[in-house]
Amino acid sequence: MRRPRLLVLAFSPLASDARVLRQVGLLAQDFDVTTLGYGPRPAGVVEHLRLPDDVVPWRTNRALLVARRWQAAYDRAPVVAAARRLLTPGRWDAVLANDVQTVPLAMTLGARGVHVDLHEYATRQNEDSWRWRRFVAPFHAWILRTWVTRAASVSAVGEALAFAYRNEFGLDPRVVPNAAPYADRAPEPVANPLRLVHSGLARRSRSLEVMLDAVRLTRRPVTLDLYLMPNDPAYLAELRTASADLPQVRWRDPVAPSQLNARLAQADVGLFVLPPVTFNYRYTLPNKLFDFVQARLAVVVGPSPEMARLVHRHGCGVVLPDFEAASLAATLEGLSDEQVLRYKQASHAAAEPLSAEQQITGWRDDLEAIVKGRPRARTRRRGALDGASQLADHPRR
Repeated sequence: MRRPRLLVLAFSPLASDARVLRQVGLLAQDFDVTTLGYGPRPAGVVEHLRLPDDVVPWRTNRALLVARRWQAAYDRAPVVAAARRLLTPGRWDAVLANDVQTVPLAMTLGARGVHVDLHEYATRQNEDSWRWRRFVAPFHAWILRTWVTRAASVSAVGEALAFAYRNEFGLDPRVVPNAAPYADRAPEPVANPLRLVHSGLARRSRSLEVMLDAVRLTRRPVTLDLYLMPNDPAYLAELRTASADLPQVRWRDPVAPSQLNARLAQADVGLFVLPPVTFNYRYTLPNKLFDFVQARLAVVVGPSPEMARLVHRHGCGVVLPDFEAASLAATLEGLSDEQVLRYKQASHAAAEPLSAEQQITGWRDDLEAIVKGRPRARTRRRGALDGASQLADHPRR
């Protein structure tokens, strides 16, 4: 019996896109998976359609955006044109479209249905930029209302974002968090000095200097290992210069997602303090939090609601009262080795229930329903909560 054929679309470098790699790892067990994206072929797929490296994924004709000629702007985007040259409609039973930019393309491929993984909140993703708010946000809103509402099913990374999509666009996303695969390891003993670690993107809006300032302020002996992707080389250079007086800060080369767990497990405490400068930052529930749990680390995070809820629920760390370096430094000083070990043990207890094997099966359920002709309802009455907390600043129509 022929296995169903699935196309996974993403306008991103797949080798470093942990969420897409988790989709492929899960779905290749039951589907013949073809991927389309940047970079080399992921493991486990039957075919990879590689976008040209010189095609910029976010480039769109500004004049068309200003004129609100949304469909023309989409159709003429270089990445869409490049993808169409690689794709043959009618080849796949189902399509998994990542982020809003891939959705209009996915809907033209003649599949039985399209599942859209929205990741974060598309219309507020870079809202700290006025250019983005003026030109891109309305374009994304058009894609959501015109194309995503036609999808067979939808998913998002957290409860808060799912509620916001439901409230503004009438969608009903299934929540599929950025959970990491289960790692079979035990917590390591707590070291002296205390070993801190952070991994992720080097973006100015993430205010990574907060961690450097905290290391400078704390009187406790610590080390801080940083695994940062060079998204903004100028900002990364500034951070390195700012840490010149901090020999305890160690700049590590970024590693592939498959190698990250072993590197993180050499630490004691995973740090992530993200000031809420955008809607998505405020309600972030990132890969790294689940990576820290699988590495059996104690976790220290800012008071971001989604992360705080998970840390409190599993007792695996500390939620800071604010996003300031002084609070982080004081928290590090106040942590005893016994507390750190207890938090590491709590991460150990939470590792299986928070693993990808238990958290991300919703993608498979929705895609199997598409293939069988019984897709899950994609829309719901606005304002329905399903247990999610109300948002103080959720988008309104």
